[in-house]
Amino acid sequence: MGNAESPEPRPPRPAGIPRWLALALSPVVWVALPAVHAGIPWALSHLGPRYGWADGGPSGWNLLGYVPLAVGAVLLLWIMVFGFTQYRNLPERVPIDWSPALLMASGPYTISRNPMYVGELALWLGLAVLYGSPAVLAGFAVMFAVMRRLAVREEAGLEAVFGQLYRRYKARVPRWIGLPRRARAEAEPGAAADRGPM
Repeated sequence: MGNAESPEPRPPRPAGIPRWLALALSPVVWVALPAVHAGIPWALSHLGPRYGWADGGPSGWNLLGYVPLAVGAVLLLWIMVFGFTQYRNLPERVPIDWSPALLMASGPYTISRNPMYVGELALWLGLAVLYGSPAVLAGFAVMFAVMRRLAVREEAGLEAVFGQLYRRYKARVPRWIGLPRRARAEAEPGAAADRGPM
């Protein structure tokens, strides 16, 4: 019994999940995400008064909440479709530790470095107006504070992984939303020298 040999060690499995599995699981995320961002505000709206509501329905100004709600939904749908088009750019094994696998800098990522957060916040803002609920508006404020901290942390990780490529992207695209801007001369080494005499 004391002479039993230990089995030969196996090489460690590569970290992450296969690319095909990541693609297969992504619809679960895209169903759960809107459900959470609709269900929680709905529940919060029952914690206090619903301003503008009468006879169980919203008033005219509450219906303005459909504008940011629609913008958020369209933005999140655009991100999902764009993400599927990037399937081939993913590594064979997708990391599950939230480390960045690729830098997305086109599609919805040309108007914001964090379009998913912008879309989610638009949903919350739209629901706060639609429900006329201070509790949902407070939830929106909390979400914004959390997402702001996450965005800063995620951007530091992207800069560590992608370096100068990410710094150029960061100089061109706003964190939250806006029109792409031209990269400043100091953002790219040698850019000022390339301009020539004035």
